[in-house]
Amino acid sequence: MAFIALILTFSCKKETKENQLSVSSTTIALNADGGYETLSLTTNAASWSISCPADWVTLSDTSGTQTTALIMVGANSLTTTAREAVLTITAGNAEVVEVKVSQSASEFVHTISSNLRELSFNKGGNTLSLKVSTDAPSWNVSDDVDWLSYSAETGSSGDTFINITAAENPNDIARTATITLHADFAPETTITVSQRGAYYPSYNSNPLPADMSGMEHTAVEIAGNIVVGWNIGNTMEAIGGETAWGNPLISEALIQLVKESGFNAVRIPCSFNQHMENAATAKIKQQWLDRVKTVVEICVEKEMYVLLNIHWDGGWLENNVTVAAQEANNAKQKAFWEQIATQLRDFDEHLIFAGTNEPNADNAEQMSVLMSYHQTFVDAVRSTGGRNSYRTLVVQGPTTDIALTNTLMNSLPVDESPNRMMVEVHYYTPWNFCGMTEDANWGKMFYYWGQANHSSTDPERNPTYGEESAVDANFALMQSKFAQKGIPIVLGEFSATRRSTLTGENLQLHNASRAYFNYYVTKKAKENGMIPFYWDNGGIGNHACGIFNRMNNTVFDQQSLDGLIQGANE
Repeated sequence: MAFIALILTFSCKKETKENQLSVSSTTIALNADGGYETLSLTTNAASWSISCPADWVTLSDTSGTQTTALIMVGANSLTTTAREAVLTITAGNAEVVEVKVSQSASEFVHTISSNLRELSFNKGGNTLSLKVSTDAPSWNVSDDVDWLSYSAETGSSGDTFINITAAENPNDIARTATITLHADFAPETTITVSQRGAYYPSYNSNPLPADMSGMEHTAVEIAGNIVVGWNIGNTMEAIGGETAWGNPLISEALIQLVKESGFNAVRIPCSFNQHMENAATAKIKQQWLDRVKTVVEICVEKEMYVLLNIHWDGGWLENNVTVAAQEANNAKQKAFWEQIATQLRDFDEHLIFAGTNEPNADNAEQMSVLMSYHQTFVDAVRSTGGRNSYRTLVVQGPTTDIALTNTLMNSLPVDESPNRMMVEVHYYTPWNFCGMTEDANWGKMFYYWGQANHSSTDPERNPTYGEESAVDANFALMQSKFAQKGIPIVLGEFSATRRSTLTGENLQLHNASRAYFNYYVTKKAKENGMIPFYWDNGGIGNHACGIFNRMNNTVFDQQSLDGLIQGANE
């Protein structure tokens, strides 16, 4: 019986297998920037696992069944003090292995940054927005100048937008600064700041004492002396030069003809931007300034009033009545008018300056910009002194549109010389009659104008709006807005295009309509305190509006001329 028991006991005993576990290293040293190190693990156990009490240690795997495994060991953050942690690795019944992980201290554990590394401010001072981003608990901003200010100088973790404002640069030379963003345990971020100096040199090099001689009359008195005016259109403003758009050089004979025809004022649309000697300095060629002076002399010697403006001129100002272009355009406006006003300073009150032509502004923000252009014009002219201290000046309504001017132009520039300012608007209503040269989806051309001039045989070309009552209503707005307050209004442009391809009775009625339009607009302008200046582009063909044949200095369109002169003298 004993022998049998021994055999049973021996048969129930099992052999135990020892598991093995080894690692490539028992120490892992991570640098201050974190990063990863590779730990190689080998075991014959069915599975293995790794545990670590430190939450800053990252492991690519914490368990597995492989006999050989590569584990990436890293740190998920930086530390300002050196630190250690122990990985405990187990595999079956193998002896537990411990791996010491260490990370050296880092100077920085946070970051701070901005969305911009450079800021450029206008000479006049402006405000720019900057985004500050940091994972630090708090941040602050500093600079090395006294002309920057901030909507906030401190903030907390995350993204923060701040406004940075530069004061006006009182000097002509550009200036610079450095803004520094700080946060604890974060590398500083710097932002380079620049602010413009003067765009152009001053051309008011010899201002004269104020001179009242020959400048005794106010704007209202001068307006009362002007019977009717005429535009030398498509000439001095022509891109490419005075004759580039088909008209001859302005001559004494032409001005004499204009005077003898009943006009006693001339508006000279003029360009200057294309005549710069140096765009970098905005210096106008002296040859062009001399030519402008010659033309003004021809007119003034004929005892004609002269209204000289900067016309479209490539659109540098007129198409850029915007906040973005405001500072640069004001700088050019100043440079140009200092040169123009100095060149023409000795003329008496027969010479009137106008700052722009048809500045494209149709809302309150653009109107504010336009007013700054006007103020620059007034200040530049007055600064040259002499007779310019008292010269009558003209500022334009937004787009020279009567409705917009009535709504948006609620003040005039500040002027040290009282009662020396006029306001300018233009009138091409209805456009279907005045300027439209082909039918459009919004309307057709009108060939006729005036209640007594409607066609019974060509009714689709009769006007559907914009006749006498429109003139009355529009001009009444300007009388109420300005004339009744002692501010004359220059009706700087108006005309109706010629449609010489018409024939027979249609042509006769069309010509009568144009003459009547000129008569009625001129007459009503005078009645409402407005100074009418007919727009003449020099053309005598179809879709033109010339009254004179400038090639031989004769009257070409006597009927239109008669309408103008009759309207001016009734």
